[in-house]
Amino acid sequence: MPSGFKWSKRSLTEMTNHGGIHKDLRKVTDLALQLSPIDFIITDGRRTLAEQRKHVANGASKTLKSRHLTGHAVDFVAYVKVDGNKKKVSYKEQYMRQVADAFSAAAKQLGIPITRGIDWGWDSPHIELSKKAYPA
Repeated sequence: MPSGFKWSKRSLTEMTNHGGIHKDLRKVTDLALQLSPIDFIITDGRRTLAEQRKHVANGASKTLKSRHLTGHAVDFVAYVKVDGNKKKVSYKEQYMRQVADAFSAAAKQLGIPITRGIDWGWDSPHIELSKKAYPA
């Protein structure tokens, strides 16, 4: 059943910046939003090399060869209700895993292989197109 969630202005900007994310990743991301029981925001899409250098310098990324540079990756954060109807961003695993599972379900339904950072144990917000199926 569709969630009824809609993209925020920030999410749309992040998915279209710098030439935008890969069209197949966008398909997965759009469907994941509809399948997810938890609303979420795309916090990062395609990055410039200068942006990537800043992420490495501040410890937010470990590599200058990020899939974000080619539009093959996005980062997200859960956006959950707290205190009644007020929504707040959350990186709690219980929410992040539900969103990551929605990405997996969307990818499977569309036949588009992805890799989830949550499965690495250290990058729960990260989703990328499979390197094997989508070499950059």
